[in-house]
Amino acid sequence: MLKSKTFLKKTRAGGVMKIACGGAHEGPVLEPQPLDPASSLCPQPHYLLPDTNVLLHQIDVLEDPAIRNVIVLQTVLQEVRNRSAPVYKRIRDLTNNQEKHFYTFTNEHHRETYIEQKQGENSNDRNDRAIRVAAKWYNEHLKKMSAENQLQVILITNDRKNKEKALEEGIPAFTCEEYVKSLTANPELIDRLACLSEEGNEIESGKIIFSEHLPLITTRHKIWYIPSRNIRASRENYLEATIILQGLKNLNRAVHEDIVAVELLPKNQWVAPSSVVLHDEGQNEDDVEKEEETERILKTAVNEKMLKPTGRVVGIIKRNWRPYCGMLSKSDIKESRRHLFTPAEKRIPRIRIETRQASALEGRRIIGHFVKNLGEVGDKETETEVLLLEHDVPHQPFSQAVLSFLPKMPWSITEKDMKNREDLRHLCICSVDPPGCTDIDDALHCRELENGNLEVGVHIADVSHFIRPGNALDQESARRGTTVYLCEKRIDMVPELLSSNLCSLRCNVDRLAFSCIWEMNHNAEILKTRFTKSAINSKASLTYAEAQMRIDSAAMNDDITISLRGLNKLAKILKRRRIEKGALTLSSPEVRFHMDSETHDPIDLQTKELRETNSMVEEFMLLANISVAKKIHEEFSEHALLRKHPAPPPSNYEILNLEVKTDTAKSLADSLDRADSATFPYLNTLLRILATRCMMQAVYFCSGMDNDFHHYGLASPIYTHFTSPIRRYADIIVHRLLAVAIGADSTYPELTDKHKLADLCKNLNFRHKMAQYAQRASVAFHTQLFFKSKGIVSEEAYILFVKKNAIVVLIPKYGLEGTVFFEEKDKPKPRLIYDDEIPSLKIENTVFHIFDKVKVKIMLDSSNLQHQKIRMSLVEPQIPGISIPIDTSNMDISEPEKKKKKLEK
Repeated sequence: MLKSKTFLKKTRAGGVMKIACGGAHEGPVLEPQPLDPASSLCPQPHYLLPDTNVLLHQIDVLEDPAIRNVIVLQTVLQEVRNRSAPVYKRIRDLTNNQEKHFYTFTNEHHRETYIEQKQGENSNDRNDRAIRVAAKWYNEHLKKMSAENQLQVILITNDRKNKEKALEEGIPAFTCEEYVKSLTANPELIDRLACLSEEGNEIESGKIIFSEHLPLITTRHKIWYIPSRNIRASRENYLEATIILQGLKNLNRAVHEDIVAVELLPKNQWVAPSSVVLHDEGQNEDDVEKEEETERILKTAVNEKMLKPTGRVVGIIKRNWRPYCGMLSKSDIKESRRHLFTPAEKRIPRIRIETRQASALEGRRIIGHFVKNLGEVGDKETETEVLLLEHDVPHQPFSQAVLSFLPKMPWSITEKDMKNREDLRHLCICSVDPPGCTDIDDALHCRELENGNLEVGVHIADVSHFIRPGNALDQESARRGTTVYLCEKRIDMVPELLSSNLCSLRCNVDRLAFSCIWEMNHNAEILKTRFTKSAINSKASLTYAEAQMRIDSAAMNDDITISLRGLNKLAKILKRRRIEKGALTLSSPEVRFHMDSETHDPIDLQTKELRETNSMVEEFMLLANISVAKKIHEEFSEHALLRKHPAPPPSNYEILNLEVKTDTAKSLADSLDRADSATFPYLNTLLRILATRCMMQAVYFCSGMDNDFHHYGLASPIYTHFTSPIRRYADIIVHRLLAVAIGADSTYPELTDKHKLADLCKNLNFRHKMAQYAQRASVAFHTQLFFKSKGIVSEEAYILFVKKNAIVVLIPKYGLEGTVFFEEKDKPKPRLIYDDEIPSLKIENTVFHIFDKVKVKIMLDSSNLQHQKIRMSLVEPQIPGISIPIDTSNMDISEPEKKKKKLEK
């Protein structure tokens, strides 16, 4: 038994703190008279005491405003923390919400409720007993406190044996379902209950679809040819995942990111990655035969060299489920409570959920099993919420605990702030950013020194001055990892007071910065480098266009313009030198929307125009990042946070269909430079766009956990991120490392713990990847809005990929990519001949190759409300029965009449 009334705890700073506990602790202070929803099972005032599994699986119920007055035991909280970090975070949020009245009780440190594990008793049984002991003690304790009020503590457990034992010991106990159904005033809570029934084989029309999963102990101990791994479904083909697992049966109920046990199939059953693009034909299809037909289409005759190891899922070791957004398709069966839920994420299969609110939810976005009604399908706010949830972007308002660590306003630089800091407010510093930018991370200056050399400075917002290690503001910034930029809104990593005000390097205000300053000659060769914390006062906040106008205007010769010209001249030399060393110049079509000032709907869509000033800023940001990377690695060889870009395997370049040398970035760059055509000037741009697709993802890593630092794309032996701390948490860590390296700040244990740094890098890499996906989803949605108002348009396009049943094209005018299908549902199938070696696709007498120029019609296809999409059809070359006539009238492909009538109801 725990006999000591104190225990020792290690602090964040590395010290030891003595914590008092034990006999004096009498449990949390509870409300004398809790206000409960009316329960038919327990009409008198009561508190709920859930066990671990209820907290883990029924957190959606507990978060409902109707559920209050809950006691969370230390035993339960510790188990939840070990088993699910996301649920643990949600429980901590509930305990911090004063309106919910969730209380924590450290029963493991209380002399009346602490118990020791009995001989032969497993840890689960011991913890169940500890929960019953605490519930019994609480009921006795409350009787002594308020005998006249008849307060009760009710144990909520879905464990049949635990409930039976509790009732035998005189403890009121119910299952979660029993209690929720007793809340007659809140029938909607029933829809929030998670179904915990065992997974069985899916039965469809009396036919077993899936083979049974092997028991967990078998999948853990049997040696498979392929080890268990996370399943990653293909974004283009939801019935195919990398191993290969192809088809519904071989996926065997596994979904994206599940950890599965896989059995390797015999070689005669191996397949190649499919060259077929799947049609998304609607949300109401629930026909296994159609799925089987789709799988048959995927299996094509291919060259034996293209076959890949193929397997089937035989067991699911760990589910990676999360809340899924989607739409409900109401069952045609009258009074049915089971309806088809189609997730917004195409890689997640359709499922049946139970709800009594199907009529009210049809045509709306929900989180299922029905947890929350997000709003009307197609509504901008609703769709933005969906894409943020689907890509796991933290976007809740900052909590009071986080906001409490912000500086008090009005704020100004004090004498204390200037300690270990240079005053550079006299310098002619300016910032250059996109129009409308309010989170200004960086500013620049260039001036001539008395010795004839040039001084160039990159000044970065000193966010680490305001966000100190370990506090709630720091923890929330680390969790978010990055600012997410959508078309119409920005999801900040740090509160707005910092992002758009105190940290933003706006003009004509004093701001704290971290400066990287070089002395260069006029050939952009670095003679000296120094780093310093500083105070600056930017003299101008310019857009790229305004800065370019100053550089180009012969009439302007003020200090800011002279500084910009000096920077631009040096930047051109730096860029040329980088490219000579092998840095890649790739291409990616970026688009900009012009919004209506009142409706905020997109009224124009254009590819972004890049100027010399874009390149100017980029060159000095790259130079600063490389300089800082070298410095922090010199000082912290085992603990530097760096960024690397692995070299792609040669097989990645097969999509280019050209002979390219890829042993070094320089070889690839030279190959791309040589691939030019006087008659087809856009060819080189297309090649660079495709070469970008061949690249591996750049990632953060800890220098002590890896020995490959090289950044392939930049052809740099070392690299990091230093220049954007307002929007990237990695940069904040790099600032802290650099500050310690130059003696401007003190270290702390986590900063030099390479294992914790590696864990942080893992989260940052995930957050950056999800932010990219969310940004692309936002562009896709606003593109749909644009073409919804514009109707059908015809534009020239170039073929990027040739597939067995379609071509994938790029429209340069809009930077838009789409698929032109040649097989339509309910239409005669044309004669298609696909050659996977060239590759080419012959339709009737017309042959399509990569980079061919075509003309397509673009329209919004709203026939599937869940997955509205841009649809493209061939106009030229003219192929009878395939091409759309040029004189097609302006029209919209809208939802079928049947669906319209349903929605009108």
